[in-house]
Amino acid sequence: MPNQNQIANPHTGQLPQVKGPQMNDRDFLNDGLATCKYLTDSLNVAVREASHQQLYADMLQILTQTHQSAREMYDLMFRKGWYKLEAEEQQKLQQAHQQFSGYSTQFPYH
Repeated sequence: MPNQNQIANPHTGQLPQVKGPQMNDRDFLNDGLATCKYLTDSLNVAVREASHQQLYADMLQILTQTHQSAREMYDLMFRKGWYKLEAEEQQKLQQAHQQFSGYSTQFPYH
């Protein structure tokens, strides 16, 4: 029975029911997405702290391409039903909105 709070597409049925030791398509995509997440976190720091302009530009381009690769893998996994999200309760969304709306009065620009 599907979880009512889950946001996901149905599985495409392309994966074996019993998982063996070999990596399947979902495993490869999951590994690639995890690697891209790690790389973008690290590259973000490197770009922010680069002191040489050309190095900054080159790493920023690599960071952008890595973000794009991560997005494409996420989209593919979501389409195939291999990436699920949990829907938040409406009350918690309203509380968060109210909390952060209050913070906006502290911004120098309104």
